[in-house]
Amino acid sequence: MSWIKTISFDDATGKLKKLYQRIVGPNGNLDNILEIHSLRPHSLEGHMQLYKNVLHHNSNSFDKWFLETIAVYVSQLNQCDYCYQHHFAGLSRLLEDKNRVDAIKQALQSEKFGSTFSEQQATILDYCKKLTLAAATITKSDIEQMKNLGIDDGEILEVNQVASYFSYANRTVLGLGVTTKGDILGLSPNDNDDPDNWSHQ
Repeated sequence: MSWIKTISFDDATGKLKKLYQRIVGPNGNLDNILEIHSLRPHSLEGHMQLYKNVLHHNSNSFDKWFLETIAVYVSQLNQCDYCYQHHFAGLSRLLEDKNRVDAIKQALQSEKFGSTFSEQQATILDYCKKLTLAAATITKSDIEQMKNLGIDDGEILEVNQVASYFSYANRTVLGLGVTTKGDILGLSPNDNDDPDNWSHQ
């Protein structure tokens, strides 16, 4: 599952057990990206708070499917198969439309966004690519380009945070050898109205 020791749900005690009980999925399943934090429960707590508030919060402006698309694209750019698989499965569950999902997958892989995404969405994906692969080259003009298409400052912050979070998650996984073995792909804390509800049921 990873290159460092982890503590399973059954073996967890104290604060770690309480955190696990908040995030556990069906049949006691824990996503490996979360279990990797088990030797530092406070790190797991911080990760979940960030993840829930960045991607699964009712104050977000963009549809969740598009935020999941950003997640998939950033993970593709970072060559993080773990997060790509999880969030592509999540995107598929959200859309429930195989043709549309296939079109999104092809557009992301070819980086030809025009026929699948709006001009706004394509510009956001271009920004996310630059942020992921060459953040130091971003200038004010990249932000102004999004504003000129009607994307407001809060929405720019929103996509910045989703893209930035996934680079963090990708590096957590890639840097510690986390695999999808034993995971149930595509589960997420879907109660957007309750930021404290981290359940993956």
